[in-house]
Amino acid sequence: MASNTSKTARASVRAGAGAQGGALSVLGEFKYLIPLNKGKHAYVRNLTNGKTPHLRTDSEAFIEEIRVLVGAGHAAKIRAEINALAAAYPSDGWDATEKRLVDAGVFEA
Repeated sequence: MASNTSKTARASVRAGAGAQGGALSVLGEFKYLIPLNKGKHAYVRNLTNGKTPHLRTDSEAFIEEIRVLVGAGHAAKIRAEINALAAAYPSDGWDATEKRLVDAGVFEA
């Protein structure tokens, strides 16, 4: 049966999971967002279900995927990652992506 994830997504997940002994031992170095296409798309690595979907950063699916991760207690790390992407790539719209997430109430507890 064919997989719905791309070779790149599977390789990214394997690379991130390669050094892990326990499920949570790599959280310090785990990247949730893999930016693509100048911030228009991203792979979202989800620890809760083991999937890495390729999503448009302005889509409802992206917001819901981040909402699932925030619900699992990863809000601070995800927000820090988005801020780091905004600082590193100011023209890619990561600040607007964070604003969309905030407006959707994703980071509210």
